[in-house]
Amino acid sequence: MSTIGHNRGPALEPGQSWRKHCWTRARAELLPKTMPIEIVRMRVKRAAELGLDYTTYASLRAASGHDVVAFLFSSNALRLLPPRPALPGDRAEKLGAMRDCLRIALAQAPLQVQAALAAAAPAIDAAHRAPDALASWGTARQALRAALDPAKLPGDRVILVGDMALEREWCAAAGLAGYLPAERYFATA
Repeated sequence: MSTIGHNRGPALEPGQSWRKHCWTRARAELLPKTMPIEIVRMRVKRAAELGLDYTTYASLRAASGHDVVAFLFSSNALRLLPPRPALPGDRAEKLGAMRDCLRIALAQAPLQVQAALAAAAPAIDAAHRAPDALASWGTARQALRAALDPAKLPGDRVILVGDMALEREWCAAAGLAGYLPAERYFATA
């Protein structure tokens, strides 16, 4: 009988080394030993289209098992600050270079969604209200899912780019593929 959170792997009680060995070997056989060069080239190209270095892209893809189809950017990460939000040139350049993915801004209070969209257009595709700073997980999940639902995006294919530790928690709340700090994502702008 499995309990919540159990991955149905081997029990790790004393005397179960053979089962652990079998489980480890079976898991290793699932993963390819070497990746065909054509696939590596395609993934390097895709990483460049998304504005990511290959190592970051490969780790995000390995963790989620899927390609990235969209990015959520907090207004803090985009440096859209009231009262007159304006997208800095380095941010606009990096967002403009992205290909074959959606770019969605999350406007944090007191910034209004329309102001965020106007300030970052045409570098972003849409803007939505970000979860409140002290919102519960359920409320944060609803706000983030509302940002993804118009395009029917699965959360495990979306990357969150944020600038605060609080925003990192949104990734877990909404079941997103991963989190990137803004300084890391925009470092190569």
